[in-house]
This record gives sequence, C-alpha cells and structure tokens, in this order.
Amino acid sequence: MPWRILIVALVLGMTPMTGRAQDKLVQLYAPPALVETGLLRHILPRFSLKTQVKVALQEDAEGADMVLGDEGRALFHGAGRTWHMAVGRPDHSGTKRLAEWLTSQVGQRTIIGFAPEGTPLFAPPKVAAPQVARVELAGDPALGQTVSRRECGRCHVVDAASRGGIGSTPSFAVLRSLPDWEARFLGFYVLNPHPAFTLIDGVTPDFPIDRPSPIVPVTLTLDEVEAVLAFVATMAAADLGAPLQHQ
Repeated sequence: MPWRILIVALVLGMTPMTGRAQDKLVQLYAPPALVETGLLRHILPRFSLKTQVKVALQEDAEGADMVLGDEGRALFHGAGRTWHMAVGRPDHSGTKRLAEWLTSQVGQRTIIGFAPEGTPLFAPPKVAAPQVARVELAGDPALGQTVSRRECGRCHVVDAASRGGIGSTPSFAVLRSLPDWEARFLGFYVLNPHPAFTLIDGVTPDFPIDRPSPIVPVTLTLDEVEAVLAFVATMAAADLGAPLQHQ
C-alpha cells in the first residue's frame, strides 16, 4: 500500500476514536470558593469511576462545557450560597451524563454526604416559599347580589334569603367551597350549559337565528360579572363535611 494511502487510512481510522475521547472528557468551571471546599475532589472521582467520563477543571468559565455558579438549575446549598449548574454543551454526551448524575439521587447523596470533619457542608437547594398575591376585587358586591338574584336565581340558590332554584344545580355557597370558584364565576358563561342561553355584552356573539336561546337569555355586562364575583367573595363557603374515606 502506498504510504500516502496508508496515512489517509490511519487518519480516517483515528477520527472516531478522537471523537469518542472528547465525549469522555468534560471541561468544568467552578469558582475558587467552591473548589477550596474540597467538594469537587470528593465527588468527581466517584462520578468518573462509575461512568468512565473524566472531568477537567477549567480556570475560566469561557468555553467550559459546564459551569457551577449563580445561573442555571439549583443543585445544592453551602458555603454561604446556592450553587447552580449551567450546561454550555447540552449535546455533549459526557456533559449530559455529568448533569444527569449531579441531579440524580446518587449524585445528591454524594454531595450531601461530603463531611470532611464529620459535619456535612452542603444540603439540598433551598426552596423559596411561594408568594401569595392578594387579589383585590373591583366589583360592587351589592350590585353583584342584585344581579345574581335576578339572572342566576332561576337555577341556583343564590343566598340564604333566596328561594327556588333547581335541585340538581349547586347553590352559590356550594360553588364557593370549590378551590377554583373564582375561575368558575369569572368565566361561567363559557361553561356548559351557560353558552346556550347567556349573552355577555361585548364578549359573546348573538345567538344564531336558527339556534335561539331555549329560555329567556341571561344578559350581563362585564362589570356585572365582576360584581357577581365580588358578591360571591363575601359569602361563607358551604360546609360539605370531611372527604370520603375509602378502605
């Protein structure tokens, strides 16, 4: 075989090996504050032993396959802050395996188990307490009560002073006890059977000539819908008792 052909064959044969070798090496950047804790010396050899993927620490975040810092997915808390993982090359198989391992139960146990002097230095990331926003209803409750009695009392028991209603139709107090009561009342006109006989001024289209309302239509403005919502917000929810217990 001529020497030129032999060299080309050798180069072509080595290319896949070079690609596979690159997949087995992850360039990782972590700030000195994290490196100095010794955590990476504790966890990275264990990852490499399990996966045969080597991790090399970079001195600069520029061009790193993965960065541990302030951005990305929260991994653990310690050394005065919560550490996040930002993946620079999600298509790199070695980086993908490292990300999966760090977020797995095994990886998290390895991180949290790092206790060089008998006391763990790291813990799961802190979860921020959900912020509950208080919604101020702009509608007029008194108007809402009047509108509810006039338009909704045909089918629903609106309040304690109301009479009538349909037995199979829940009262306003029962609806008020549901966790999604606000959404139900605010958009009731799109929930069956209301679209067949309800008109909201400027929102819903008129009934087709060939499909008129089966009853005298319920007609409201958006201000009246908000007033009904404000009225229901002042009501006490019905006590439906404890949930059923199945054995």
